[in-house]
Amino acid sequence: MATILAIETSSEMASCALLRGERVTFRESSGVRTHSQAVLPMVQELLAEAGIVLRDCDAIAYGAGPGSFTGVRTACGIAQGLGFGAGLPLLPVVTLDAMALACRERHGSGEVLTVLDARMNEVYWAQYRFEGGLPVAILPPALSAPSGVAPAGPARACGNGFAAYAEAFAGQAFADGADGEVMPHAVQVAQLGRAAFAAGHAVPAAQAQPLYLRNKVAYTKAEREEMKASQA
Repeated sequence: MATILAIETSSEMASCALLRGERVTFRESSGVRTHSQAVLPMVQELLAEAGIVLRDCDAIAYGAGPGSFTGVRTACGIAQGLGFGAGLPLLPVVTLDAMALACRERHGSGEVLTVLDARMNEVYWAQYRFEGGLPVAILPPALSAPSGVAPAGPARACGNGFAAYAEAFAGQAFADGADGEVMPHAVQVAQLGRAAFAAGHAVPAAQAQPLYLRNKVAYTKAEREEMKASQA
């Protein structure tokens, strides 16, 4: 089986994982403003613990988005840099796919609704079913107001969007019992990355891109500061 290094920084939690054989190890770091400084030390720790170097991996998976503007750029940029340096292909993984897999692993759910806080009174959301242990989007990732979340049938709900907009989701049957602790994580990014690698979906580092669902002219002050920080 392929050895996959994974990077996920689309939310306030940054994580890195190394999937080697049946064993997965990971590191986590909280604080969105420190993601760019935290990722490489975590990667180095994982490789050293496994007794391998980066070139021993088969590919690098990363959380491509949707998520924080700075976060998805950070994961993509670091993955590209590592990929160029080690001559490794990249595996973009949709963050909501990773959330769906995490929800299934935690609850055994066959149908999953993922809702991620997108700030500015909006959420990223999608609905999945599972085939062969992998998430298949019934409703593909979308950006909308909380009132726009409309699942196609019963599904286990997860994600921090439910807590962020609790009033908006109050009274919605699909939101009952939503697990707000399920978030994008490098462990599931690595698992989905391995499946994508086996299916021949790896891309050269130069072709890797973040996934943005929001395309607006005006950004909030906080987002402008995030973009300036990422450029710096």
